[in-house]
Amino acid sequence: MNTYIILAAGKGRNLQPLTLKYPKTSFRLNEETTVLQRMVRSIRHYDRNAEIIVVVGHLADAVKNELSEDNCKFVVNPFYEVTNSISSVWFAREYLERENVVIVHGDAVFSDDIVMNHLVKSTDYPYVLVDSSCVKPGSYNAVIKDRKVLVMSNKLEKFDAKYCCMTKLDAVSARLLKEEIDNMIHNNMYDQFVEDSLVQLIMFHDFQLFAEDIAGKSWAEVDTVDDLLLARQILAEHI
Repeated sequence: MNTYIILAAGKGRNLQPLTLKYPKTSFRLNEETTVLQRMVRSIRHYDRNAEIIVVVGHLADAVKNELSEDNCKFVVNPFYEVTNSISSVWFAREYLERENVVIVHGDAVFSDDIVMNHLVKSTDYPYVLVDSSCVKPGSYNAVIKDRKVLVMSNKLEKFDAKYCCMTKLDAVSARLLKEEIDNMIHNNMYDQFVEDSLVQLIMFHDFQLFAEDIAGKSWAEVDTVDDLLLARQILAEHI
């Protein structure tokens, strides 16, 4: 069974004031589907036995109500105002004890082929999704050599691809990540991205993290109004 940890605790600061009273994961892609519902229901469609964990914080009750019929478990990050995604995963750390774990951002919208071939497909090695056709400075980008990630950061001047909001872990790498997140939290690094813990493993523990390039496939991270329009187009193409 695959376990999916969906990160939906953030305030969506880049979309304020739209997100002050409305979670960005609740933005509607059409009359029937929100961003977060699209993610959850796509997983359920292709992985009927999925264990889906949604980490909530900002407007948590609204997010829970939105998924009231989708058989999800919820974990609360009560410190979402002053922490980042590493803390959200730390609160859900018990689920890193599973055999196959997917960590995915709740504001991501993927085409069906990405869901089928990456989110729900089991793996025996850890990898992240990247898009080599997106080379935008300031995004969370990756340097890659021979399919292996050397570093990821939003401060890189030279890079090969953009990180695409999804990390796939086998049993061993999930437990290694759990230990590293514990160490970072206990060293007051609670304001980091969860992906930074992967970088720590790479830099200091010789961790091998692979990259799967989805260049040419349809996906969006809803961080701006333009992103929302792209996400709506993706949904329209796959109905």
